[in-house]
Amino acid sequence: MTEISLSASKFFVAALGTILGCSALQAAPAGAAAEAQARYRQEMAVCESGQSNQDRATCRIEARRALAAARSGALNDAPGQYQGNASQRCAALKGDDQRDCESRMRGVGSVSGSAAGGGIFRETVTTTVVPAK
Repeated sequence: MTEISLSASKFFVAALGTILGCSALQAAPAGAAAEAQARYRQEMAVCESGQSNQDRATCRIEARRALAAARSGALNDAPGQYQGNASQRCAALKGDDQRDCESRMRGVGSVSGSAAGGGIFRETVTTTVVPAK
């Protein structure tokens, strides 16, 4: 009798998971769901190729989590979010340093490096003219 109860509870958990998964799919528009699935396949291909900056297991987990978030509508790729994050990075600075930081975040200057390589280096050169006496 216990074995039957255990099987029934496993069935209930599986059915509940299926229902929740289907409702998450319905929450996202059809185009967004297809786009999320395509992005997931691309991310998994990067994981399998070893081109990610993570180990394969972590990369796969993150790809699955991103897909689940996209399906539930929790993945926010709002256009203004990137600029907002850039402004927050520069908020700790004051005066000319903050202004220069904000211009670098807008793309002024040169950019080198990568996240996979340890960091992105953004550089601007400001020339100050000092009048002769």
